Amino acid sequence: MKNDVIIIGSGLGGLLCARILAGRGLRVTVLERHSVVGGCLQSYRRRGVCLDTGLHYIGGLAEGQRLRTVFEGLGLMRLPWQRLDPQGFDLVTIAGETFTFAEGYRAFADTLAERFPKERGALHRYAAMMEHADSLPPGDPEVQTLCGVNAYDYLCENFSDPLLVNVLAGNGLKTEVRRESLPLFHFLHASFVGGGAWRLQGCGDDIARLLAADTEALGGTIVTGAEVDELIETDGVITAAHCKGGDTYEAATFISDLHPQHTFGLVKESKKLSRLFRRRIDMLENTYGMFTVSLVTDGTTPYFNHNKFIYREANVWEPPLCRPGSLSVDRVMVSCPVPPAASSGLSPQQPAAQVVDLLTPVPLSLFQPWADSRVGHRADGYRQLKEQLAEECLSLARTVLPDLRPTRVYTSSPLTWRDYTLTPLGSAYGLRKDSRQPLMTILSPRTPIPNLLLTGQNLMLHGLEGVTMTALQTCEAV
Repeated sequence: MKNDVIIIGSGLGGLLCARILAGRGLRVTVLERHSVVGGCLQSYRRRGVCLDTGLHYIGGLAEGQRLRTVFEGLGLMRLPWQRLDPQGFDLVTIAGETFTFAEGYRAFADTLAERFPKERGALHRYAAMMEHADSLPPGDPEVQTLCGVNAYDYLCENFSDPLLVNVLAGNGLKTEVRRESLPLFHFLHASFVGGGAWRLQGCGDDIARLLAADTEALGGTIVTGAEVDELIETDGVITAAHCKGGDTYEAATFISDLHPQHTFGLVKESKKLSRLFRRRIDMLENTYGMFTVSLVTDGTTPYFNHNKFIYREANVWEPPLCRPGSLSVDRVMVSCPVPPAASSGLSPQQPAAQVVDLLTPVPLSLFQPWADSRVGHRADGYRQLKEQLAEECLSLARTVLPDLRPTRVYTSSPLTWRDYTLTPLGSAYGLRKDSRQPLMTILSPRTPIPNLLLTGQNLMLHGLEGVTMTALQTCEAV
């Protein structure tokens, strides 16, 4: 039976589209090249401990928030979400001084105003602008306007204290804080101030498995081990997806959750994709990568219900690892997954952390010498570089958590991401959005081929909330 929709890739965007469209009664098939679904939601297990690389916390699940409404409709609120401390869901430490990000626009401004009293009025105006931006629907024209405003320039124009300009970006390691290009809309989207911050008790792949199971229960099909190597165009439309091994899948509509550069590379011959369009897509830059260190603790580190962002200096807006001749890690995000309910704790009131994750942004060029290698087949120099980065991340984390003692250490690099997600060189947040060229760098779900659509983090927004909203737009196009 011919499909209504073929979805290529089972990352969050692909699975959301599959679940939504199957719920509308369409015949949907998802093609996934790996043996498991999930994309950036994939988790891995070592000696019975679950470790995440792509999901650490999300925003927007408070009552009445847009993401909460969508998750309730999709049944994702069945999962055990835990709200982070509203009085301080993110703690930003810069040059030894710690600043608190409180939940709620007024509380956020009031808390920071205690340290920056001269900026109180500016902070409340900024919080009001954050609230307004959060209320805008994705297609609102004002969103496009905010995408054309440079975040760094905006902060410098509205705040006189340079330290505060750094502090306000201090919890931004879940996006690419790039001085010359970061759009204000994307910067605000990553704050999590309005809708609260939440962790999942469990692994990120619990989300993927639930979406996949619900899709199949609604009549959808998910095929793993099906790597698409060509999208066949006939008379200006895609008629089939051809997989390695020879299987071919036909449908009326095709949705790609893959990186756009890879997606359009699958269309070998096309009447619709001009050379100019292909060149434009191929020239788009990708965001930097992320190096992750997962520490299995010795049971003496208390669980902390917030995230820690640590910077050696007030240089948040500077590129990571930019010092000539040095690999010194100067910033790190420290996150503590919710320990399993059955784990033993320090006390019932203060359970022990089972895992602590350290993340630091790294330029993709740092791992260029091993670009031609694959997981499990890299030279010793790669392992040595990872060990050095892991040690430097741990050293910086210990400036805030001096008693952090891991019993086991696991790492993943941008190349790990690349091998599992097909993202060029392991870019953490996909295509770079640029306030100087918003129309060129923010892509629509629609493509020049009328029945080929895109979804995922490379379009409007990244992150779990951003990908969810993008998936809704893709489904609207269907």
